[in-house]
Amino acid sequence: MKIEVNNLTKKYGTKLALNSISFTLEEPKIYGLLGRNGAGKTTFMEILAGQILSTSGEILIDGEKPFDNRKLTESICLIKEGQNFKKDLTIKNVLTISSFFYPNWDQVLALELVNEYNLDLKAKVKALSKGMESALGIIVGLASKAPITVFDEPYIGLDAAARKKFYDILLEEYEKEPRTIIFSTHLIDEVSLMFEEVLILQDGKLAIQENADVLRNSACAVSGTIEQVERFIEGKEVITTKKLAGMMTAYVVGHLEEAKDNGLSVEGVPIQELMIYLTERKGA
Repeated sequence: MKIEVNNLTKKYGTKLALNSISFTLEEPKIYGLLGRNGAGKTTFMEILAGQILSTSGEILIDGEKPFDNRKLTESICLIKEGQNFKKDLTIKNVLTISSFFYPNWDQVLALELVNEYNLDLKAKVKALSKGMESALGIIVGLASKAPITVFDEPYIGLDAAARKKFYDILLEEYEKEPRTIIFSTHLIDEVSLMFEEVLILQDGKLAIQENADVLRNSACAVSGTIEQVERFIEGKEVITTKKLAGMMTAYVVGHLEEAKDNGLSVEGVPIQELMIYLTERKGA
């Protein structure tokens, strides 16, 4: 499904949550939606899911607006970090209601994941721990098989092993049936290798939209003796430097091949470091 974002703006009083952003998502991919707190990520996702209206501008999905559009909203599943389900429902109730709403619902997968995360179908949402409630959200998101599936910090309360399980299952299901997955997270280093395309929001504006591999290769970590590295980075755009026991590592924008030619050790820069740098840089 093609997602077109045209001059999308959302105001809360005098605060601009989104400031005339425009971009297009055309292919089924795993998109990383990144940015600091207050950048506008959740607001964008809620407008995309048809849960709130924009102040001006629009989102079009295959040419239609999602708000008050049942045909579209049943093709979009948004799982937020909390309060996705009514507290008095049981897990079984949640799965049943979801199966009625999402045409592509996979009940077999849902029950497999219930077992995988050791959930009790009779348990009420209000009795679940934060981690269990997150697991239920993950189950609904994956089993919905919605053509547009959006995860907004979906794993609050899950430990590292449970999060890894989620990432593995997400990739397995995506490989079997590609769909548009939009993933917003602050644990960028854990999931960045899944991203095929990255969007970074800053202060309600789109700071960057780029292929993930291109973004990763836009900077490099060069290592060597302090003298070697300081000589190499002179006059270059440097993200950060680290020194230890006579050795130095510098994160540098560009110059990958030049670093190799100078005999320096060269590695990629984590997307998390790039995101921090891009959103801190003046005029980013």
